[in-house]
Amino acid sequence: MSDWEVHAIKYADRNARTRADSFIFDDNHDAPHAMDYFMWLLRRGPEVILVDTGYDAAEAQNRDRPIRLDPGEALAPLGLKPEDITQLIVTHLHYDHAGGLHLFPNAHIHLQAAEMAFATGPCMCHDTLRMPYTATHICEAIQRLYSGNLTFHDGDTELTDGVTLHRIGGHSRGLQAVRVRTSVGWMVLASDAAHFYENLTARKPFPIVVDLQDMLDGFITLERLASRPELIIPGHDPLVRDLFPEDRADHIRRLDRGPIKDLSV
Repeated sequence: MSDWEVHAIKYADRNARTRADSFIFDDNHDAPHAMDYFMWLLRRGPEVILVDTGYDAAEAQNRDRPIRLDPGEALAPLGLKPEDITQLIVTHLHYDHAGGLHLFPNAHIHLQAAEMAFATGPCMCHDTLRMPYTATHICEAIQRLYSGNLTFHDGDTELTDGVTLHRIGGHSRGLQAVRVRTSVGWMVLASDAAHFYENLTARKPFPIVVDLQDMLDGFITLERLASRPELIIPGHDPLVRDLFPEDRADHIRRLDRGPIKDLSV
């Protein structure tokens, strides 16, 4: 079978952050540290898989975290409408990764069973653990389950030829990364298993963490899954837009041909 195209789609950013928001054990904690918000699109001929959904304007207002583009509209330069998406990998159920589930009404969701158990279990009694989740997003996922449009996965799974899912945990109990076969080798969409390149390369954990050992072990897993380190794509790093070429619009980057320059952090 042929290889997949991979597109990173930026829909939001937060620039009023510091390194303390991004790294545990960082000496320069007061320095500014911006964050981008992405979805990812996999395409092979007529096959299309969306990875994560972003969040909508209502969630942006509720959290005072504005979006630059509606996630559904952000697909337009790729010739797609929200209703065209029939396969959707949700890496985890945090608001910025599952807050747009309702925007893709025809999508069948692929989720780790551990993530649903975590998001609906006793841990959500704690405000700190509940903070990145929004109840309406979880309810939307449950509605898809009851309508037969959600498949649970348990650990490593081959979703289809050239696309595999891998439970990482750490940041959330059921966080999964996505490995994709491309023309330059196996690429790993880390999502929040590594928010930034520096989380991975310097082994500096992200502060929102459920299990620190799982997060640290996850860095090793990401490196094992990717053909080369430069094919690990972090979930929120603005450097992605510098390292990979623009693709059809300023908010889209083409990933599957590899970076156009070396990583420098």
